[in-house]
Amino acid sequence: MLKNFWYAVEFAHAVTRAPKRVTCLGQDFVLYRKRDGGVVCLSDLCAHRGAALSGGTLVDDKIACPYHGWQYEPDGACSRIPANPEGRGIPKRARVDSYPVREQYGMIWAFLGDLPEDERPPLPHFPEHDDPAFRTVYVEMVIEANYERTFENVVDAAHTPFVHGTRFGNPDKPEIPDYDVTEDEWSATADIRLSPPPAGGLWKRLYKGRPEEVVVTNGWYLPNIVKLHVRLPFGDMILYDHNVPLDRNRTLVKIVGYRNFFTGKWADSDARKRIRSILLQDKVVVETQRPELLPYDLPGELHLRSDALQVAYRRRRQKLMADGWWLGEHEELPVNGKRGSATVIPSPARRENPELARAWQHRPRGAGRQGGDPVPLDRTVTEGESE
Repeated sequence: MLKNFWYAVEFAHAVTRAPKRVTCLGQDFVLYRKRDGGVVCLSDLCAHRGAALSGGTLVDDKIACPYHGWQYEPDGACSRIPANPEGRGIPKRARVDSYPVREQYGMIWAFLGDLPEDERPPLPHFPEHDDPAFRTVYVEMVIEANYERTFENVVDAAHTPFVHGTRFGNPDKPEIPDYDVTEDEWSATADIRLSPPPAGGLWKRLYKGRPEEVVVTNGWYLPNIVKLHVRLPFGDMILYDHNVPLDRNRTLVKIVGYRNFFTGKWADSDARKRIRSILLQDKVVVETQRPELLPYDLPGELHLRSDALQVAYRRRRQKLMADGWWLGEHEELPVNGKRGSATVIPSPARRENPELARAWQHRPRGAGRQGGDPVPLDRTVTEGESE
């Protein structure tokens, strides 16, 4: 899993003044809106006794822990401990990680890493979101597989005639003509020619003869987003597929879908149904792939010309891993609880405030070794250093 990127962790419409738990990269976070509408993202773990802050309540723009009422500011600092007598100070260790947040393209994005603002990768650009010609729908589904497998599945054009032959591919003409990949530091795209299946349902009304081929623009944006742009005879369908890694073995796929045909609200249900049916077809295959994790080296699996987009991703991934952007053993705490391990994502405050780098701790639910010994914190993690 890659750190130091903006991750779209939730649909914007799902975040309100009620604290909400989300999970990404194996760590739990709590999201909520301030009174001015801005969104806060904190580690969902009180520094006192490890209660989930997402079960608490808001006091103005602060979140109060449901266990002992400790109140945390949007920057993660504790500002009130109800049990303290008047005049008693608050320990510096009484704070939690706070992560930068942006709201864009119908999503809440959290920067999960400790890079300074001027060193962070950019958000991708989704021009359809502000185009009034497009109608938007939102779909999500949990897949019991690693996010890189679900990510690469959407990039893979060659599987469509076999996995989606009744929806999005033609088993009678599965050939993938050679295509060129356009790359930059954070993304890669390609125009791929596919033979489509016969239209059905509502879409059949607008087909005037079956086209010989359709041009699909497929591409990826680091760390976990795939774009699928299908040019149909009667309009455009664009899907942005966010493969949110809940942990190493589970992925929450969150899709924002745009269409400039059948733009009435009445067609939303059909659009969501079609997207879900495609996801369910992929789910059956992806959950059975082995090995469960992508090989670290390119020769670990066989590649063809039709796999050019996946190969481009794996090469860029190798470079980022070499640069220390991969979540490895330094960010995992071994525990004997039901999770087995917990991922620790250092926030920018750990780097910006060295004197506070060891001031607060992360422990997963169930943390603690046999005999009651606390889980030790890795020095590398607490000081916000890279691997």
